Amino acid sequence: MNIKSSAAIAKKWADVTPGRSGDFEAGVKDAAVDWAGPTAAAESAYVDGVTAAISAKRFSKGVNAAGTEKWRRKTIDQGVGHWGSGVRAAQADQQAGFAPYREALAALTLSPRFSRGDPRNIDRVALIAKTLNDVKAKG
Repeated sequence: MNIKSSAAIAKKWADVTPGRSGDFEAGVKDAAVDWAGPTAAAESAYVDGVTAAISAKRFSKGVNAAGTEKWRRKTIDQGVGHWGSGVRAAQADQQAGFAPYREALAALTLSPRFSRGDPRNIDRVALIAKTLNDVKAKG
């Protein structure tokens, strides 16, 4: 089979795909597309895939294949520039997501704080940890 080189394929992909952001947006906005229903219905396939990945140790294999240098380069080259706009765009989601934790923390009555190093202070931390874990477990 005659096929272009990996470099040529990657170059064409990098040249052409960014210009298709309108197609990407239109696909997401399409009211006929139901993402949540089919995605939730695929839970057993997700479980099977994750179980297979765990059995094959794909997580650590992927991490080791990428390495720290790739992680660092991609994070700096791409992540840093999108950090501020991404955080600003997520403000309402952060507020809604953190609200149950905030309410649970606000309702706590902590025992008195003792002097630094007093082991009884760990009881305060344990109560906070348990409260946060309980909120997370409720979903």
